[in-house]
Amino acid sequence: MASVGPCGTGTGTTGSVAAAASKNNVTSFQRRGPRASSSDSGGSRLVSIAGTRPSVRNGQLLVSTGLPALDQLLGGGLAVGTVLLIEEDKYNIYSPLLFKYFLAEGIINGHTLLVASAKEEPEKILQELPAPLLDDNCKKEFDEDIYNDKTPESNIKMKIAWRYQLLPKMEAGPVSSSRFGHYYDVSKKMPQELIEASKWHGFFLPKKISSTLNIEPCSLTHGYIKLLQFIQKIIYEEGFDGSNPQKKQKNILRIGIQNLGSPLWGDDVCCTENCDNSHNLTKFLYILRGLLRTSLSACIITMPTHLIQNKAIIARITNLSDTVVHLESFIGSEREANPLYKDYHGLIHIRQIPRLNNLICDVSDVKDLAFKLKRKLFTIEVGCGVGHCLRNWLLSHLPSADGTKHILDSWGHREQKGPGWHTAAPEYQ
Repeated sequence: MASVGPCGTGTGTTGSVAAAASKNNVTSFQRRGPRASSSDSGGSRLVSIAGTRPSVRNGQLLVSTGLPALDQLLGGGLAVGTVLLIEEDKYNIYSPLLFKYFLAEGIINGHTLLVASAKEEPEKILQELPAPLLDDNCKKEFDEDIYNDKTPESNIKMKIAWRYQLLPKMEAGPVSSSRFGHYYDVSKKMPQELIEASKWHGFFLPKKISSTLNIEPCSLTHGYIKLLQFIQKIIYEEGFDGSNPQKKQKNILRIGIQNLGSPLWGDDVCCTENCDNSHNLTKFLYILRGLLRTSLSACIITMPTHLIQNKAIIARITNLSDTVVHLESFIGSEREANPLYKDYHGLIHIRQIPRLNNLICDVSDVKDLAFKLKRKLFTIEVGCGVGHCLRNWLLSHLPSADGTKHILDSWGHREQKGPGWHTAAPEYQ
């Protein structure tokens, strides 16, 4: 291979370079060797894995939570190597749906699953996963679900406050299987052939712990130790560990842990305010996050935080989690019978969004979020604060007079100064 000398004013050097370039039919600045493929490129390039995409903010590899609206609220998806904590609603009705969405998304994308539970067997959880909406033919079912959910009051034309017109719209529709994030029909089950073709590992606590086993005193409960050992084994043996790359095509490990911290796991953090082993749960999360940081894996955890009486423990759990989402159901509360909230089933609070490689966390800018479970879809809507709900109620129950419109318009302009939960009352003139 001819070497290229430094640039100069002489014609001999320039002519020899041009002659060599034309002889080999390449430019003088082009490498002669074969181009490196994406699989053979250096470690500095982002790996290409099915069901992932890089973050537009920091280039971090993201996976979908299985709920595209939630992906948008979290900044595009769930970062690989992080923990998503779902704070369960009071009666644990809606949090299992987010748990199943996360697992179903892994099956559609061919990711490896690790399902851990102390309540239900993993096989049963997989059998109850919702069916995906993959092609454009499913859009008919989606539109039908939207049409059936409409009420006569929702067809009333109204002037929405200018603040709500500027809010980003949540994506709501079926997508193709090649896109990032999918929609699922909760009225149907995942096809059996998809479940059988997937690769998954199950951890059912009652089968992992023998009643006659002598447990030595330790800083962690035996159930937590067994689960950490099981997760570590899967990560290392199947090549999800970042320091020991996979020999075959790279893949993502999706870890789902159900009802962590409940008494079923042998933890008494939910039973009393001053429990003897109050650090069991926080130590488990600390070790788990260390395993995730060095592996191609993402984890979702559902936890009954409303049963934990010690607020200091809840604060530590939040700090040890990367992303925290709280579900507040209207069931059993006074809001269930409140006409202002009749179109929704609960509120969703984004407690924390991670800032990777930083000492502080991020907070979502959108505060007024609500969810509803339709016949087929679980949806999240933005701009459903008290002011928005009251406006809908007034327009559907009060006569359409100029005075009413003036009140709503003046309230809408006042809402531009603050979030929907803290708006001032309308001025009656």
